Amino acid sequence: MKHDIQTVKRAINGDAEAFEELLFKEEKMLYYKALSYVGKKEDALDAIQETACNAFLAIGKLRNPEYFSTWLFRILIRECYRLLKERDQMMPYEESELLKRLERKQDEETDSFHLSEALSRLNSTYQICLILFYYHDLSVKDIAEVTDKPVSTVKTNLRRARKKLKSELERSYQLNEKVT
Repeated sequence: MKHDIQTVKRAINGDAEAFEELLFKEEKMLYYKALSYVGKKEDALDAIQETACNAFLAIGKLRNPEYFSTWLFRILIRECYRLLKERDQMMPYEESELLKRLERKQDEETDSFHLSEALSRLNSTYQICLILFYYHDLSVKDIAEVTDKPVSTVKTNLRRARKKLKSELERSYQLNEKVT
């Protein structure tokens, strides 16, 4: 979401009302992103609250006002990671969105099951890369910023995640063929 640069600059200079205005503009994005990571409404709201607090305390360090949304999203993801780690959980994927796209035919429903199963078998780093790239339409550069990893690492993780997902899907289909 593009913000008024002047509002972001006012927030950087300590204007609490400007910061609050920016948060209200990002409200839906924060909620849905947090919910897609942590899976529960209460946890998503906790993550958003911590994100808002951490962002308010750190807004003075934001160097590029035009990247406010990316910066805020990055803080949110870190908070979601912390929350999941605290609860000793694995990063979930957006099953509901995946299922909406794949439920048109019975065959596609079977495919969604295989895809869900295959995604759940990937490690959380690979899941995150795939989710951010395919479901949130972030570029490799944006994923690198959000995850605080070099672009080359993100590219490598995406390539490895696709390869691992492919082998998991093939394995899943082979097992399914033996059962039926």
